[in-house]
This record gives sequence, structure tokens and C-alpha cells, in this order.
Amino acid sequence: MLHTLYREALMRRLLPFLLLLLAAPPAYAGAVLVMNSGEASLSVIDMTTRQELKRIPVLREPHHNMLTPDRKELLVGDTVGNELLAFDPTTFELKRRIPIADPYQIGFSPDAKYFVVNGLARAQIDLYDPATFKLIKRFPLKSMPSHMAFAPDSSAVFITLQGTAKLAAIDLKTLSVRWIAETGPAPAGVLWNQGRLLVANMGGDDVWVIDPATGKTERKIRTGKGAHQLFPSPDGKRIYVNNRIDSTSVVLDATTLNQVTSYKLPGGPDDIEFAPDGHVWFTLRFVHKLAVLDPATGTFDTIAVGRSPHGIFLNAKATPK
Repeated sequence: MLHTLYREALMRRLLPFLLLLLAAPPAYAGAVLVMNSGEASLSVIDMTTRQELKRIPVLREPHHNMLTPDRKELLVGDTVGNELLAFDPTTFELKRRIPIADPYQIGFSPDAKYFVVNGLARAQIDLYDPATFKLIKRFPLKSMPSHMAFAPDSSAVFITLQGTAKLAAIDLKTLSVRWIAETGPAPAGVLWNQGRLLVANMGGDDVWVIDPATGKTERKIRTGKGAHQLFPSPDGKRIYVNNRIDSTSVVLDATTLNQVTSYKLPGGPDDIEFAPDGHVWFTLRFVHKLAVLDPATGTFDTIAVGRSPHGIFLNAKATPK
């Protein structure tokens, strides 16, 4: 009798904690979040089993994502929905919605002073206060502001204008346009690399090396048809250039910019995440899949996701190394 009363009393004390555990959202340790831009959804993929765990509906058209500087929120831009979705980066629980006009490409300056939004459809570049998301200044620049790169000292942000074959430099000290320079046709990805800017030109099938002080082009490197995005490897020694039309990812030496190797990834490789185990995860825009590449062997597996996957986020914080 006493044992029964003791067990009942213990269960009454433990019940609130058990209910709390059951109600808490799962922590997706070792998971990947994919922005399905053609389907208004996000796919959650288990990195170990490489199976889709769930699909999260959004408003209209998610493209890119960015962790907040304190790493407490993962922001996903829903462009046509005109809002940022703030997720817990561990559980992927939606915490809040933030009204933002046309958040196609997003980024925080290295000093966390500005949150920059490229409004590709509206031909505008907006600077926000990162704490309040209050608009500080708008730059109407034509046309199609696409990707961005920051100077390491936060003195400027460089933005490709995809519709007018130009690159714009915005001074973040004076909040003015520093210069606008010609690039190849349909510029997309832009990357700061060892004191120079690299711009991938989808229409020119090449990468231009540009002086960030003047906007002058110093060199052109052919990488493949539809040169679209550039990603530095985690050690900074390599640069992956994704050529969407050729369906290749060309790897350059970050210092010499000479080609090191190339991988054929059918389906239009777009964005990249580097996993702690050495694998490289790609979104394949044209075939609605991910590719998981082993760079040592060149072999890869594919995973079906939603239509037109674009941005990708790897939950590295919760992933065992």
C-alpha cells in the first residue's frame, strides 16, 4: 500500500515535466533545412538517413536564409510573401514573422550594424536596423539586385545587379553609392576573396576579378555555362563555383584562382553547405533534389525535396563532429 501511494505521488510530481517534454518541438540534430522556392515550403532532411523528416509550409516563395549574429534565430526570406520567417535553428520551430519588402537575398554586415535586403523584384536595396528591423535607408538601383558580399571591415556591401550587368558598391559609413561598375551579363554570386571581389556571370560563363576600391576588372576566369554562385571551402583554400547550365561545380584555388577539379552534378547546382564530415550538400534547382558529394571520390547521392530548391541550411550546431 505504501509503495503504491509513493508511486502515485511520484507520478503526480513528474507528470508536468513529462507533458512538457512531449509538447516540446524535436531538436533536429544533424538536420538540413531546404528552401523549396517553387513550392512555398521548406524540407527538413535527416543528415544520417538522408530522408525527409517533414515539410514546413510557408507563404509564397522562400529563397535564402541567414543566421542572426547571435545565432539564436534562422531567418528565411519569403520574397513574394514579403516577410522574414524567424526559426529556432535547432528545432526549426517558427518563432515569429517579420514584415520585410521582397527579401530575396539577405545578410548582416560583419559588425552586425546593418541588415541588408536585396529586393530583386522591386529593384531596391534596403538597410535595416538588425535589432528592430526598422528601415534605415532604401537604394533604388536597377535592376534585379541579386547577391551580396561585405568588405571584412564592414565599410561597404557589394551587390550584383543581375538585370543590368553591373556591380554596385554601397558605402556603409556614408550610406551612399560609392560606385557602379560593369560586369559580365547577368551577374549573380559575388564573393570577397583575399582583397578582391569575385563575380560569377551567368550570361558570360565566367568569373570576374574586380578591385573593390575602384570597380575595375582585373581578370576573367571561364568556369562554365551559367556561372552562378561562389562558396569558399571551410578552410578558405578552395572556392566552389556552381555553373547551373553546365551542371558542374568547378573548384578553384583561392590564391591562384586556377582550377583544381570539377564535379558533374546534373540538375543545376545552386547553393552549398559544407558538412562537418567533409561532404558537400548542393541544391539542384532543375530536378528538385539535393546532391550530397564526397569531394574525395567525386561520387554523390541525391535526395528528393520540393520544387526548385534554392537556399540550404545545415544544423551544424546540433551536428556531432
